[in-house]
Amino acid sequence: MIGKDSGVMKAWEATMRKTHAVAKKRANSIFGTISLAQVTEEEDNQDDCEEEDENENEVFEVYLEEKVLPNGDYYTGEWANNFPHGLGKYLWTDGCMYVGDWYKGKTKGKGRFSWPSGATYEGEFKGGYMCGTGTYTGCSGETYKGHWELNLKHGHGFKSYANGDWFDGEWKRGLQDGEGRYEWKDDSHYMGEWRNGSICGKGSFVWANGNKFEGFWEDGVPKGNGIFRWADGSSYEGNFSKDGKDPNGTYHPSESEEGEGHSNWDPQELYSELSGYLVCPGDKVQVMPSQKRLAVWRSTKTGESAKNRRMSVDGRVSIGLDRTADRLQTLDGGESDGSAKTPTMGSDLEEDLTALRVEDPAENLAQLQPLKAPKKSKRQGETICKGHKNYELMLNLQLGLRHSIARPAPTASLDLKPAAFDPKEKVWTRFPPEGSKYTPPHPSCDFKWKDYCPVVFRTLRKLFMVDPADYMLSLCGNDALRELSSPGKSGSFFYLTNDDKYMIKTMKKAEVKVLLRLLPSYYNHFRDYKNTLLTKYYGLHCVKLNGPIQKKVRFIIMGNLFSSEFITHRRYDLKGSSLGRTSDKPETEISETTILKDLDLNFIFQLEKSNFEEFCRQVDLDCEILEQEGVMDYSLLVGIYFKDISPDGEIIPIQSRTPAGNFLSLNEVCLTLYLNKCVSNMVVCVHLGICSVKLGVNMPARVERTVRRSGCELQLIGEPIGEFYNVSLTFGIIDILQDYDISKKLEHAYKSIQYDPTSISAVDPIQYSRRFRDFILRVFTENS
Repeated sequence: MIGKDSGVMKAWEATMRKTHAVAKKRANSIFGTISLAQVTEEEDNQDDCEEEDENENEVFEVYLEEKVLPNGDYYTGEWANNFPHGLGKYLWTDGCMYVGDWYKGKTKGKGRFSWPSGATYEGEFKGGYMCGTGTYTGCSGETYKGHWELNLKHGHGFKSYANGDWFDGEWKRGLQDGEGRYEWKDDSHYMGEWRNGSICGKGSFVWANGNKFEGFWEDGVPKGNGIFRWADGSSYEGNFSKDGKDPNGTYHPSESEEGEGHSNWDPQELYSELSGYLVCPGDKVQVMPSQKRLAVWRSTKTGESAKNRRMSVDGRVSIGLDRTADRLQTLDGGESDGSAKTPTMGSDLEEDLTALRVEDPAENLAQLQPLKAPKKSKRQGETICKGHKNYELMLNLQLGLRHSIARPAPTASLDLKPAAFDPKEKVWTRFPPEGSKYTPPHPSCDFKWKDYCPVVFRTLRKLFMVDPADYMLSLCGNDALRELSSPGKSGSFFYLTNDDKYMIKTMKKAEVKVLLRLLPSYYNHFRDYKNTLLTKYYGLHCVKLNGPIQKKVRFIIMGNLFSSEFITHRRYDLKGSSLGRTSDKPETEISETTILKDLDLNFIFQLEKSNFEEFCRQVDLDCEILEQEGVMDYSLLVGIYFKDISPDGEIIPIQSRTPAGNFLSLNEVCLTLYLNKCVSNMVVCVHLGICSVKLGVNMPARVERTVRRSGCELQLIGEPIGEFYNVSLTFGIIDILQDYDISKKLEHAYKSIQYDPTSISAVDPIQYSRRFRDFILRVFTENS
C-alpha cells in the first residue's frame, strides 16, 4: 500500500498539476478566452447527489463543462451523461482540434476539424466520420468541396489542386469515378469517364492550341477507336494503342488544306503529347477525424482478471465486447473545479494510469498472439439414414430429382423465349407408392413433385458446364445426403451431397417469388459475365405431401463454394455492417467450418493487379444487378487456405516483406497444382506454358494481418501491421434472395431508434449496395 505522503504519490500529483497547467495554457493560446456559464458548488453538489440517488436511471441533462484531461487533451463545451454532447471544442495533444456538434461522444452534425499541418475540414460529420457535404482545405492550398462518405470523397465534388489543376465531377471511395472534367493549368482539359482515379472509358481531350482527341481510354491513355482532330479541321480516325499494334487509321484532310498537311502524322505522337498531362495525386491525410480517440474512456473495475477476458480472433484480448459495467466516465469524477480525480491508492495506481494514457501502437503489436491454424473439424452434417426424421423427405427429393434430370427434353438454345421465365411455367408430377406410367414404385409416402421453370434451369446447368450424369450421381446416387446440424438464421435447413459439390436449401414462399422475379436478369447476367460472383442456382423444386397434412417443402439446389481439394482454414461472411456482426467465439473454439463475420476479420486481401481489376469490375456489375432488382442483405463469403503451416499448427508469415517474391507466378502455381493433381477447380492449360485462374476459385493471393485499436472493437477494418501470408482465396456473393420488404423496413425503423442507422444490416437496396461495395473494395486491395 502506498501512502498519500509517499514519494510516488507526490510525484504523480506534481505531474498532474504540470500537465494541467501546460494543457490549459496551450488551449487558451488557441481558443482565446472562453466564457462559460458558472455553476455554483452548491448546485454541482446537488446534481451529484441526485445522480447517486438515481443510480442507473441517469438524467440526460446538458450542461457546460471545461475539462483538462491528464494526458494533456482539453475539452470545453456542452456535456451530458459523461459524453461531449452538443456544441463543444476538443484539442488533442498532437495539435488536432475539432469545433462543432457532438452526439454522445462522437462528432455528428456540423463542425470544423483542423490538423496541426494547417489543413482543415469544415462541413458535416456522422458517427465520427466526415460524412455529408463539406470542404477540405489542404496545407498546400488544395481544396475539395463536395460530398463525403466515411472520410472519403464520394459523390459529386469540385477539387482544385495546389499546382493550378482542378476537377469537377463524380467521386467514388476517394477517387475520380464516373463522369468528370479535369482541367490543367494551361487550360487543356479532359471531359468524360473515369475509373478508380484514372481516365477510363469514353471521353475527349482538348489541348489549349485547339487540337482534340475523342475516343476510348484505358489507364489514362487512349486505347481503342478514336478521332484526333487538328485545329485546322483535318483529322485522323483509327484504332489507337500505346504499343502501336493494328493502327488501321485513315487521314481526312481539311477543305482548305494545301500540300501534305498532317498526312505523315504518326499516331504514336499522341502519346508523346499526352505524356506531360498527369493527374495530380493531391495531398494525403495521415490521420482521419474518426481515428482520433477521446481520452475519456475508463473501465469500471469488475473484479475480473484479464485472463478471464475473451481473446478475439485477431489475437487481442477483447476489452469492449463482453464488458457490461464499462462506461464513459469523466476523468475528474464529475467534480466542477476541473481538477483531476486522485486515483485509487496502492496497487490500483498503475492500473488507473494505464487506463488514462494515450494508446501506444507498439505495445498492441507486442501483445499479438501468433496465428494458429484452426482445429480440425469433423465432416459437416449428419448423414440422413433410415429412422431420421427427414429420411422420407430425402427419398422424395431424390426420386423427384432423378425424374427431372432424366426427363427427355429437346436441346435448348441459350436464347430462351420469355415464356420459359413465366412464374406459371411449372411441371407437376405425382409419385404414388405403387408407381405409375412415368414414375417408379418407392417405399415412401404419396407425394407430388414440382419443377419451376425447368427449361431455364436446364439451360443454366448447360451454361455452367454441368454434366447431367455427374449431376444426377451427386444428388441421387447411393450415398445419402447430410443435414447440417442447425438451421440458418432465416430458419432454412441445409443439406450437403456426399461429394460436397452441391448444397440444398429449403426456401420460404417469399424467397421463391423473388428468385422467379429476378430469374430473367439472373440468367442474362450469367450469359454476359462468365466471372460473376453470384451464387449458382441449378434447380428450383417443391415436394408436396398428399394426405391430410398437405405439407409443402420448397428448396433450391446451389453450388457449394468450398467444394475443393484445399482445406478452408478461415471462413468469413462479410456485409459491411457492424451491428451484431461478430461470431462471439474465442480463438480456441474456432474450427475450419466456423463462419466468422465483419468484426472478426483481421486481414486485408491482396490480389495480383489483373485479378484485382477484374474483381472490382465484377463486384460493381454484380451489385448493380442486385440493386436494380431491389435485393439486399447479401454478403461476400470468403474462404482462406494458408499455404505455409508449421508442424505444430502455427501459420508461417512471409519472411521477406518486399513485394518481389511474395507471389508465385500463375504458371508456377498451376504447374505445382497440376503435379500434385489438385486441378479440379482450376483452369490449367499446359500448352505453351499458359494458364489462367478463374475469379473467386482458389486464387493465389496474399493477406496482410490487421489489428483493431484498443477500445475500437466496432472498427470494421483494422490497421495493417506489415505481416503477410501466402494464401489461396475462394469467394462468392451469397444470400441474394432477400427483398427489402415490410419486415426489413420495420427492422430498420426499430433498430435505428436504438443504434446508429449506418451500422444496421437492414437498409434499402441502394444504400446497401453502396455500403457493401465500399467495404469490400477496402478489404480487397491490389498487390503493389
